[in-house]
Amino acid sequence: MNLKKLKQAEAGVLARYPKGFKDPGLEDIRKKHNIDKLTEFARANLTRSHFNRPEHIADTLVRIISRSSMVSMFEKPKFRDFVRSLNSHEKEHLAFAFEKRLHGRAKREGFEEILGMLTHHRLAKWSLVSAIPFYFSPKKEAFVKPTTAKGIISYLEIEDLHYKPTPSWQFYQGYRKVLDEVKREVHPSLSTNYATLSGFLMVSM
Repeated sequence: MNLKKLKQAEAGVLARYPKGFKDPGLEDIRKKHNIDKLTEFARANLTRSHFNRPEHIADTLVRIISRSSMVSMFEKPKFRDFVRSLNSHEKEHLAFAFEKRLHGRAKREGFEEILGMLTHHRLAKWSLVSAIPFYFSPKKEAFVKPTTAKGIISYLEIEDLHYKPTPSWQFYQGYRKVLDEVKREVHPSLSTNYATLSGFLMVSM
C-alpha cells in the first residue's frame, strides 16, 4: 500500500471538510445515502428471531435493496423479481443462507450459498452480494462497488489484490483487509464505517 498517497488523500479531504464525514459540507451526501436509517431497519428485521419466517426475511431483503442508494437502479427490480419468483422452499434456503452470512461462524458458507442462488438467476453482482451484510453491520462488513474497488486498488497501488467481476469470498476478504489497513492509518472522522472509508478515497482520486 502506498501510504504516502493515502496520507496525501487524507490531508486533502480534511482540508476541504475539517470534520470529516460529519462536516456540514457533506450533509447532502449523508442524506442521499442514509446509511443509519437502513442499518436500523436491517438490524430490526434481520435478528435471529426473524429467520424462522422466510417470507418476512425475503420481503426485508427486497426492501433494503430497493431503498439502497448504492445499488444500481437496473439491479433493484431484477433482485425484487428474483426473490418473488422463489417458491417457499427456495425462500427458506435464501433465508438460511443469509442467517449464516449475518450470524454465527459460517459466514463464508452463507456467502457462497447466496452467490450460488444469485448465479443461478444471472444476478451474481457484487452490489447484491455485499449490500445486505454491509447495512446490517457497516463497521464490520464492506460494500463492494466495482468502480470504487478497482479505483482504490489502483490508487493505493495494492499489488496482491486483483479485482474480478465475479464475486468471491477470497477477494472480499482481501478487499476488507485493505480497508482495515486504511482505517488504522486515517483520522477517525473518515472511517465511521466501510462506506465512508471507500467514499473518502473516491473523493481523493
